Amino acid sequence: MTAYEFAFLLLLALLVASALAAVLVRGYITSIIVLSVFSVLMAVVFAFLQAVDVAMAEAVIGAGFMTAVFVTAIAKTRRNT
Repeated sequence: MTAYEFAFLLLLALLVASALAAVLVRGYITSIIVLSVFSVLMAVVFAFLQAVDVAMAEAVIGAGFMTAVFVTAIAKTRRNT
């Protein structure tokens, strides 16, 4: 097994672990943070697969924009209750 294959398998294991953690954690903010980590890991997977344009889109949209949308939505719903 080459170092590239080992790094890719380790990355996939971290991806599965972060996906499970995003579903299993209790707090909303914690879940959003773990989902952001998942998006960053997914961007790294795309970069490993030499799809750099898709990796950049995933990093910007998944980790950046969607995290901000989720945090804003939770902040606005907590104020109204």
